[in-house]
Amino acid sequence: MSQNEKSIYTLQFILLCLSSLLFSSSFNMMIPELPNYLSSLGGAEYKGLIISLFTLTAAISRPFSGKLTDKWGRVPVMAIGSSVCVVCGFLYPILSSVSGFLFLRLVHGFSTGFKPTSTSAYVADIIPQKRWGEALGMHGLCFSIGGALGPAVGSMIVNAYGMNVMFYSSSFLAFLSIIIVMNMKETLKVKEKLNKSMFIIGRKDIVDRNVFPAGIITFLSYTAFGLILTLIPDWSEHLGAQNKGLFFTAFTVTSVLVRFFAGKVSDRHGRTSVIFAGLIITAFALFVISEGRNIQMLLVGAGFYGIGTGILSPAISAWTIDLSNPDHRGKAVATMYISMELGIGSGALIGGSYYNDLIMRIPQILKFDILIIILGVVYLTYWTRRLKKNLKKELE
Repeated sequence: MSQNEKSIYTLQFILLCLSSLLFSSSFNMMIPELPNYLSSLGGAEYKGLIISLFTLTAAISRPFSGKLTDKWGRVPVMAIGSSVCVVCGFLYPILSSVSGFLFLRLVHGFSTGFKPTSTSAYVADIIPQKRWGEALGMHGLCFSIGGALGPAVGSMIVNAYGMNVMFYSSSFLAFLSIIIVMNMKETLKVKEKLNKSMFIIGRKDIVDRNVFPAGIITFLSYTAFGLILTLIPDWSEHLGAQNKGLFFTAFTVTSVLVRFFAGKVSDRHGRTSVIFAGLIITAFALFVISEGRNIQMLLVGAGFYGIGTGILSPAISAWTIDLSNPDHRGKAVATMYISMELGIGSGALIGGSYYNDLIMRIPQILKFDILIIILGVVYLTYWTRRLKKNLKKELE
């Protein structure tokens, strides 16, 4: 049996997926409740910062996590990411002022700045290249399951026991993720001891120019997610939803279902073709959500949004690794995630600022973002045509 025909579902891969599921549940369980929590602290006007501050430090930390992943090791960087979630979960009830809350959102962002970067590099280390799309799709599926369970369970905990118990529960899930990670085998072949030079970031350490095309598509497509995270909890409440995590559960369920085959399709038929489809479906989902005036339409839109993200996520991740140098996978993945955080943060900050608690502005904001997604379609069309043209010249 060839390497590509062997099962990818080894113990290493299963443990990695379980760790990511717990990690994702940990920080996602807070999201639906944070807008109201911030309002209760007297900071309603800062709702746009809930996500944008989180993504700001996630983006800032990516060059460091990428360099550490390539030099120090995949496992310790994953552990650092989960550890930040443990600490922050315990500090939210203590730093219960607006400034304290916003400071913690900054710190909390380091968690996603570290763990997903090293996790993607770990996947590429243990899975054959021809099955990266499938593997990243299945890993993303587990991450998405955490993204679905977290908000739903978080809202249930808040309704039954209050915010503080939810914060502590978030810490506990992150702690379980650390236990799993620390018992995993390191995959970095040439590992260096931790030293000061690893924390000195030069211009060449920040981004990988080879993966810029994937980074641009990532940025444009994830502006929508920033809006979803910031606006949908209030929009759900406006439409009469008792559990504000319902939208996130619905879109994650469809995302999970799509990921069972989306990664394999990108392996067989090419990344860009699959990404085209994902962008179009995402734009349609935003239109449905913006036009919906009841819970049923909101959930239909959530379902289509889940399909769009379920197609896009594994294809973009695999495309990033395709374009990268094997010796700089950490930096390449970090570049993609920097683009993701910039997209999410921009969407959250700009959309949240314009929203300003005026509920009927939400449909306008979502419709504007459809134009951003279409811009991604235009860029991908241009890039694909240029690539074909260059290949044709090389063959002549």
